[in-house]
Amino acid sequence: MSNSRSYAELFIPESEQAIAARDRAAELGCVPVGTGAGAALTFLAASLAAKSVVEIGTGAGVSGLHLFAGMAPDGILTSIDVEAENQRAAKTAFAEAGIAPARARLINGRALDVLPRLTDAAYDLVLVDAAKQEYPQYVTEAIRLLRLGGVLAIDNALWHDRVADPTQRDPETVAVREAARMVRDDESLVAVLLPLGDGLLAAVKR
Repeated sequence: MSNSRSYAELFIPESEQAIAARDRAAELGCVPVGTGAGAALTFLAASLAAKSVVEIGTGAGVSGLHLFAGMAPDGILTSIDVEAENQRAAKTAFAEAGIAPARARLINGRALDVLPRLTDAAYDLVLVDAAKQEYPQYVTEAIRLLRLGGVLAIDNALWHDRVADPTQRDPETVAVREAARMVRDDESLVAVLLPLGDGLLAAVKR
């Protein structure tokens, strides 16, 4: 990573609670959003004054903390993860940050089973950061869930520099690449790909 990339990545320092959550994520073996992508999530949530957010992939709560930092004080985060242990770690992180338990709606289950039960056009922001091979399906669900003016954010959009290399054809890379193409080519979305962390693709629904 170049000096400028490193500078941008670490430009906004993380809270002590986010750093502690990163340590728990490492113990659990789940990879959270990068520091720069986390700052971008806070920025997006704040710009929307987001009150209702869906997170596909709770992890250990790092991304959730960044989202909460930008959300409205009464905003609710609905976070889905197949691993109950991850969500226990996230609950700890949110408690340490002083976030009221009622603001975090943690749903343990497979995202593709849970998302269809959520209400159309009811959410300000949807973050995609779970099973890479399911990214195209997540995008379809996220577009349905977002209100007009809402934002879709996709972490790992560069997927370890593999997405940009057309010779990389493993299932995860192909799925992430396809999800990005879907977002870019959807005329109802205005997108930008940010080279923060492992890549953050963001799009506004219009």
